[in-house]
Amino acid sequence: MRFLEACNRQPVDCTPVWFMRQAGRYMAEYRALRKKHTILDICRSPELAVEVTLQPVERLGVDAAILFSDLLVPLVPMGFSLEFIEGIGPQLEPAIASEKDVAGMRGLEPTEDLGFVLEAIRLLRGHLEGKIPLIGFAGAPFTLASYLIEGGPSRSFEKTKALMHTEPRIWHQLASKLAHSIKDYLLAQIGAGAQAVQLFDSWVGALSPEDYRALVLPHSRFVLREVSKAGVPVIHFGTGASGILELIKEAGGSVIGLDWRIDLDKGWERVGEESAIQGNMDPQLLFAPIDVVRERADDILSRAGGRPGHIFNLGHGILPGTPVEAVKTLVEHVHQVTSS
Repeated sequence: MRFLEACNRQPVDCTPVWFMRQAGRYMAEYRALRKKHTILDICRSPELAVEVTLQPVERLGVDAAILFSDLLVPLVPMGFSLEFIEGIGPQLEPAIASEKDVAGMRGLEPTEDLGFVLEAIRLLRGHLEGKIPLIGFAGAPFTLASYLIEGGPSRSFEKTKALMHTEPRIWHQLASKLAHSIKDYLLAQIGAGAQAVQLFDSWVGALSPEDYRALVLPHSRFVLREVSKAGVPVIHFGTGASGILELIKEAGGSVIGLDWRIDLDKGWERVGEESAIQGNMDPQLLFAPIDVVRERADDILSRAGGRPGHIFNLGHGILPGTPVEAVKTLVEHVHQVTSS
């Protein structure tokens, strides 16, 4: 399968393509399902999660499927309530603010607590067998911790950074507890049949290099090193991480994801040729005229230079309102111009 071959930096017949958030609100099929079910309903129903995961596979011709779920789902069995509020986003309670709060968190038992996720993976492998591989995923310790401390999305991460700097011991306790749970969760996904996994550090771009190095890297490195022992490709992706790419690489991952804030060739040079690279078109470009989409794709492919190990993706997830035909045309174009 060309996606797995590219992850392992092996020659491929053409550049593989998949997209973060390739299932979701931009697709009419998904919106129709959401009229009847909440996001959490879909995540908790293996049959619905399978249906949504397969929607873009059938429409777009992508080279990998990624399990439909949410980064925050594992936090519920760890003792937090989760609600998605229209126009605001996810809200978590209670927020983490003290050592007592961290001590009160449950450890995660993936088989017991998230059996619906593992069942969805098993069902998907049956649907996808011999066609394309399945990617599992989890949120990285910093991103999950920031959600827990802020109680939801944040622009400034004021509470998170305050805890990191004023109570570093509590911060490390929280990050370590999350890292162990994430590690177990990803290994359980692999055990259920995921053929690759991605660690999402969606908010890591808010950090300085020194803060990442001292307060975050050790915990992400623990997850990535332990999960890598399972023998499947491990993708490490951080949004806005151009300033800390070398540290992202140091933390680990056999594939390093790049966002659009750095040219792909320069990013690849910084993380080293021994890594595969995923990326890195700006998601907003899919709203541009299709000629512009093709031109920008060609520029990215030119920067990859036909080297083994490039996986074409966006620099973040597909945005709501993105024209499906633009996404489909992009997949077809990348396949066509890179076919050997």
